[in-house]
Amino acid sequence: MSKETLQHTMRSKVRVFEDGGIRLLRKGQKGLIHAIFSRFGLVLVLLLLQFGALFSLLRWFSNLLPHYLGGTLLVTAAMMVYLLNQDMNNSVRIPWLVVTALAPVLGVLLFCYTKEDVGHRMLKKRLLELEGQTRSQLPQPKKASKALDADCPGAASLAQYLRGRGGGFPVYENTQVTYFPSGEAKFAALLPQLESATQYIFLEYFIIDEGLMWGRILEILARKAAQGVDVRVMYDGTCEFSTLPRDYPRRLEALGIRCKVFAPVTPFVSTHYNYRDHRKILVIDGRVGFTGGVNLADEYINHIEKYGRWKDAAVMLEGEGVRTMTALFLQMWSIQREPEFAQFLTRPIPETQANGFVIPYGDCPLDGERVGEMVYIDLLNRARHSVHIITPYLILDGELETALRFAAERGVDVHLILPGKPDKWFAYALAKTHYLPLLSFCFMRAKQSEQ
Repeated sequence: MSKETLQHTMRSKVRVFEDGGIRLLRKGQKGLIHAIFSRFGLVLVLLLLQFGALFSLLRWFSNLLPHYLGGTLLVTAAMMVYLLNQDMNNSVRIPWLVVTALAPVLGVLLFCYTKEDVGHRMLKKRLLELEGQTRSQLPQPKKASKALDADCPGAASLAQYLRGRGGGFPVYENTQVTYFPSGEAKFAALLPQLESATQYIFLEYFIIDEGLMWGRILEILARKAAQGVDVRVMYDGTCEFSTLPRDYPRRLEALGIRCKVFAPVTPFVSTHYNYRDHRKILVIDGRVGFTGGVNLADEYINHIEKYGRWKDAAVMLEGEGVRTMTALFLQMWSIQREPEFAQFLTRPIPETQANGFVIPYGDCPLDGERVGEMVYIDLLNRARHSVHIITPYLILDGELETALRFAAERGVDVHLILPGKPDKWFAYALAKTHYLPLLSFCFMRAKQSEQ
């Protein structure tokens, strides 16, 4: 279907702009003010009322509990002993010890409430089931694993971890990797790849916001859906706070695009709000995949400016390695429905000639395995010459900070580059707490960009 035909048939549902993109929202139909005075506002009021009632109940109960347990000191001591003997990361243990010390009984009750996992117990169970099913659908090519073991035993041991406790992710050959140093570069390469889709397009992003970038992408998605291509979009529920209205999935479905929202905002106080979908995955026909730090919003391509010039990177995979990215999308898509692994993961992928190896992998906070952190620590410990890191959020636990310092002590050239204009002041303040211990080593140089 041509652009002109789409515009004619969809003119009652979309607005077409001179940039070639389309918009589903009119001015004033998104943003925090609109959210407050929409159905989301009612949900927010109900959440605040529930939170106030829950806090009052905990305060009331905390005044009674010491009388039954022999006093606040006994409650605090018992809780601290319990926390010190729990199998948990120190970055989690220490904050709870502080909360317990500052608010002895109330802290105990808050810990018990969060530990019960009331909001995401079913989600955790379902994701673990899907992870197990994914393993059987992603067999390890033996030729690739043997070649990696011969070429780089250190990387082969990391691959063995990712294949085992790390989540069942295989190592692949025959995968071309293209690095994009900016959102603009990714955007330019993404559009022609979308135009080439003939079977399916899967998108999973943390942030989607209407504008030039999403408008151009959405125009192609709508045309492809009209041509019979299976187009699916999934984004995180926090978009309801500022970028997309609650009925946006219905608007996309009117264009033939299937849409799901991960953990949408609901009028119930729950711990599930702490679990967000930060993935940024786009898969085309199982042969091309994009991932990285670039969301689908105009600030990521510097079409608009929010916090100075935006710096994010992305990569494009072509070949066998895209199979894992397809599986990761299907995991999240299948949380509330039957999985479709066999339908999409058994299709042949066009042969791609490329050197080297790739191991696409995912991480989840619900399985108890810190996959991403383990990979970073392994890379830092095997580094011989240089480690150059650009990140907007430098929030380290003890293990990662030690690995960075140890790399510097071994003579590795360690560089950290952080933004001078942060988008989140709290994360920026936490990052600064690491400057002194890291800069205390003369081998390490942390650079703060002024952009």
